[in-house]
Amino acid sequence: MKSEDVPFVGGPLDGRVLPVLLGVTGHPPKTYRVPVPDAGGGPPTVLVYRREVAGTTRRLGLPRGWKYVHDPEGGPARGLRWPWSRPRG
Repeated sequence: MKSEDVPFVGGPLDGRVLPVLLGVTGHPPKTYRVPVPDAGGGPPTVLVYRREVAGTTRRLGLPRGWKYVHDPEGGPARGLRWPWSRPRG
């Protein structure tokens, strides 16, 4: 599998560059979840990072690279939404 070095911005991983596995399309995943173990033996805290475009090309505006930005709220991951699905209630 291919991997790409992706910088992390904000949160505890600020300034680090970690290798992230690429998907079938050649892009890293949209969300990156990092479980951090609790010192007291409780349930681990999960840090959530969202993928953003790091830069674009001049002429066509294509994404040049990716970065992960810390999401302090870290909501649940959105699944696939099909057009014929009922709205969530």
